Amino acid sequence: MDWLTGLVQGGKENFNAFLVIVNKYSSSIRFLPFHKEEKALDIALLLWNNIISTCGIPKIIISDRDPKFTSEFWTNLYDMFGKKHLFSTSYHPQTDGLAERMIQKMEDIIRTFCAYGMEYKDHE
Repeated sequence: MDWLTGLVQGGKENFNAFLVIVNKYSSSIRFLPFHKEEKALDIALLLWNNIISTCGIPKIIISDRDPKFTSEFWTNLYDMFGKKHLFSTSYHPQTDGLAERMIQKMEDIIRTFCAYGMEYKDHE
């Protein structure tokens, strides 16, 4: 899991960030829009509603060391499910390379939309 932040608010909900979820085994990627100001519980609900409810609970979750992922709430949640939560190290391509590449691609797409004057609402 990683974040794509620093975006201009857009869409009906005025989202300004994406939670990026990469399944290492299937190489599937999900970009879940959210507000970067949301708390850990809100992010957990986003994860539950969009990933866990359809795919099940992953055996291992790897995230960066963002405070939203290192909070006591997340630690208790992983313990409750009996799952491991691992943290990626900085600049370690084997751990988070796919997520970082996908974030770069998404940033390129967003820059292209902005360069041509397109708005989020044109693509909903």
